[in-house]
Amino acid sequence: MIVLKNQVAVVTGASSGIGKAIALALAAQGAKLCLLGRKLDQLLAVQKSAEETSPQVICYQLDLTLDEDIEKLKARLDVDFGHVDILIHSAGVIALGDIQTASVANFDWQYRTNVRTPYLLTQTLLPDLISSQGQIVFINSSAGLNAKAGVGQYAATKHALKAIADSLRSEVNALGVRVISVFPGRTASPMQAAICEMEGKAYNSSRFLQPEDVAAVVINALSLPHTAEVTDIHVRPFQKS
Repeated sequence: MIVLKNQVAVVTGASSGIGKAIALALAAQGAKLCLLGRKLDQLLAVQKSAEETSPQVICYQLDLTLDEDIEKLKARLDVDFGHVDILIHSAGVIALGDIQTASVANFDWQYRTNVRTPYLLTQTLLPDLISSQGQIVFINSSAGLNAKAGVGQYAATKHALKAIADSLRSEVNALGVRVISVFPGRTASPMQAAICEMEGKAYNSSRFLQPEDVAAVVINALSLPHTAEVTDIHVRPFQKS
C-alpha cells in the first residue's frame, strides 16, 4: 500500500461536505494539507481538526474561478510546500432548471466552476504532479453519467469533467500519474440541503450518502500500490428496502 504520510495534498472545496471529509481523512493518514475555499472561517475550523493528526495544514482563501488566484496559489504552494503529490477536485456548484427556461448565465457559472476551474488548476499543478508521480481525484457526480430532467446544465458540466479526466489519464499514466473519477450519488452536505430546498423537499441527511463514505473510498484508491489504478468509482446511497 502507498503511504500517504507527509504527502502534500491540495483539496478544493475543503470547507464542507465531501471536500472537508476527504481533507480530514487525509490528515488522519498523516498527509500535509493545502485547504482551498472561499469561506475562511469554515476553512480554519477544518484546519483546527486536521492539525490533530496532520504535520502541516495551511488554509488558502481564494476564488478559483479567477485565473489570477490560481497563479497566486501556485506561487504560494511553491514557497509553503515545494511540491504537490495529490490534487483533489471537490469544489462544485449546481443550479436546477429545465433547458427550455434555465438561464445561460447559470450555465456559464456552473461551467466556469465545475469544468474550467479544475482544468486550469490541474494544468497549473501538473508539472509538480508529474515530478512526484502523484495522483489526481475528480469528485464528479452520478449526474456525470446519467443526465435527468431539470439538471441538464449541471450534468453537462459533469460529463465534460469526466471527459477531461479520461483524456488526462491517457496522457499522464505513462508519466506515473494516476487519475481517479468518483461519481457519488446524493450526498449529505450543504449543497444537498440547498438542492432539497430548490426542489421544495425536506432535507433529511440520513437518507443520503455520508461525506465520510466517499472519503473512505477515495483514501482506499489513493493508497493502492502502483501496480493498480482505480479509474472510476461509483458510490450510491444504500437502500435497505
